[in-house]
Amino acid sequence: MKPHTRNARRPQPETRPAESRRAAGAVTARTGVGDRWHSWLGHHREMAAESLRRFFATPLASAMTALVIAIALALPTALQLGLVNFQRAVAGWDGQPQISVFLHKDAREAAVQSYADQLRADPAIAEVTYISPEAALAEFQQASGLGDALAGLGANPLPAVLLLRPRDAAAEQLESLAQNLRDSALTDAVVLDMAWVQRLAQLTELGRRLSAGLALLLALGVILVVVNTIRLHIESRREEILVVKLVGGTDAFVRRPFLYSGLCYGFFGGLLAWLLVAAGVALLSGPVAGLSSSYGSGYALQGPGLRYLLGLTGGAALLGLLGAWLAVARHIKAIEPH
Repeated sequence: MKPHTRNARRPQPETRPAESRRAAGAVTARTGVGDRWHSWLGHHREMAAESLRRFFATPLASAMTALVIAIALALPTALQLGLVNFQRAVAGWDGQPQISVFLHKDAREAAVQSYADQLRADPAIAEVTYISPEAALAEFQQASGLGDALAGLGANPLPAVLLLRPRDAAAEQLESLAQNLRDSALTDAVVLDMAWVQRLAQLTELGRRLSAGLALLLALGVILVVVNTIRLHIESRREEILVVKLVGGTDAFVRRPFLYSGLCYGFFGGLLAWLLVAAGVALLSGPVAGLSSSYGSGYALQGPGLRYLLGLTGGAALLGLLGAWLAVARHIKAIEPH
């Protein structure tokens, strides 16, 4: 019997190519970027459709929440639209201040006409209207009802007047123009009538600030309404959220349907707000048209158009999304499986 030697060959383990070893073991599947994108987009579509179904599944509760949002948005919108209509109504008035130049009673007619022509040639003055003493007296008699008393005076106490409409309404330019008019030898007094223009500008600015403040306050109210509504939705689906998190669902996956619910509440609330404002304008259009026709004007109310519709629905949807985000950021993290 041959003795075993150290050089004797031992059986070597069978070697396989790397490809064969991978095929024999577990197969690892990697998800591409395109697949992730399609999955993410599909889940968004699914959650949007589910949110719409849940919104219309409870029509009474959804309509009440949307109506509260609509009333909160309709108030500042109606105020802002009313301000726009007010500006349109006064747009036909003379927006420039008026300067009244009272001339000396001893001024000759020819000198007055020459002075008026000189002012008409001034580029800072848009229009010059001459009112003779006789025309001023006749207008005063008609307006005051003191015709008999004024007729007994014997002499006309009223001077000639030049009514000037400047091109520039800036306060500095007006004061400079008024001072130049006072320096004329024919001028007895100069009255700068711009108080009503300043009051109109201040009233318009007050309306703008009031509508902006009311809009901010009621927008906060809309957010709080959506936060409370989404919080109730989260509590009603607590068990479902726990199950989703147990099987590995992320917070982003869980919050998605609630964000779409907030969008639905905001969008339909904005749509209802537009309908409320449009209905209010339709109710007031008839009386306003009758009142304007009695003054010989063809003014008509301007209703909320497409710009208001897009602004209300889009803005309200964003407010609903913000409210839903605040609700889920606070409450979903508190729901964790133990």
